Amino acid sequence: MQTTDWEEEFREYVTTRGPALLRAANQLTGHPLDAEDLLQNALTKTYQAWGRIEDRRALDGYVRRAMVNINISQWRRRKLEEYPSGDELPEVVAASEGTPCGEIHERLEQALRELPDRMRAAIVLRYYEDMTEPEIAQTLGISVGTVKSTVSRAMSKLRSALGLSGS
Repeated sequence: MQTTDWEEEFREYVTTRGPALLRAANQLTGHPLDAEDLLQNALTKTYQAWGRIEDRRALDGYVRRAMVNINISQWRRRKLEEYPSGDELPEVVAASEGTPCGEIHERLEQALRELPDRMRAAIVLRYYEDMTEPEIAQTLGISVGTVKSTVSRAMSKLRSALGLSGS
């Protein structure tokens, strides 16, 4: 089977940008297997729209937006929401200057996974994707005030989980 130029271009894009997009998907879902599924679904939508995407520099934004939209749709379809209870959370030792950088990142990743979906998405969009509060509100379909309170509560939970004092 012969591939067309645009199919080869798409394949090259996925090969080049796939790892970075998978990291973003992992931040959104909090679970590696869910992240792979989310990215696959977003790339499927991108593949279908490839001919309509005129600005190739905007591809990452298109795929990320697709991932966020798909993730939100999955939240809405979910009938049972699961939140970790305080009894099941691991003991976390306060961060110190002697804590290796990799360990801090692992603890942060764990704390992010323990956040409810909307909080995790708001934190990822704000601090990993560097979106403004109005952009996050539009993306998540909530008000700017809800974004502010959600991010504030999420940051408080992260500080608490990491044993850091709040501010």
